[in-house]
Amino acid sequence: MRPRHYESHRTRRIGWLRAAVLGANDGIVSTASLILGVAAAHASREAILTAGVASLVAGAMSMAAGEYVSVSSQSDMEHAETEVERKELESDNAAEHKELANIYIKRGLTPQLATDVAEQLMAHDALDAHLRDELGISETLRAQPLQAAFTSAVTYAAGAILPLASVIVAPASRLTVVVPVVSLVVLTTLGGVAARAGGAGVTSGALRVLFWGAMAMAVTAGLGALFGAVA
Repeated sequence: MRPRHYESHRTRRIGWLRAAVLGANDGIVSTASLILGVAAAHASREAILTAGVASLVAGAMSMAAGEYVSVSSQSDMEHAETEVERKELESDNAAEHKELANIYIKRGLTPQLATDVAEQLMAHDALDAHLRDELGISETLRAQPLQAAFTSAVTYAAGAILPLASVIVAPASRLTVVVPVVSLVVLTTLGGVAARAGGAGVTSGALRVLFWGAMAMAVTAGLGALFGAVA
């Protein structure tokens, strides 16, 4: 007896993985950059913590709202396209059959085989066949607004906690060193893990996140130092 063949594809992770990576990355970079900017302006530890907590709360809510609105727009478009396709199937089924067959011909099937495949798929579920093969809409990749919003908010908050924890435990005189080091180490690890989960190169994913995180922190710290000196 032949062993059963199992496959595990990463496309099922796209919905939550994108939102999780974006949320955690944004939480670390935004909060660490804000903390560095305030610290570079010679603010007190209390002021720095207040700014960090405000960044955590406001950022998490903003991420949730932004993701929900954005992914809801995608979901609305998918629903609208589904209704258009449903009406076209009801009004001119023959033309839709020909359209589907032409798609398969362009993918390499012979005209007769493409016609047969289109006929059988439409007999099974015409709407699903057209949504998947004509419009690229499938259950695996459908927009999920609530999932995206919740994932982004939670991962943003989780990411923001790390720079805040650094402020609490590090000496006040070393904040501008400890916060970026801790944040960049975590960012690099996050980039590598996310790349691994998505099937990409770990090194390139880690370096990409490290570079942009370091840039954001450096610019914000520089501005904070500038305004602190002016004040």
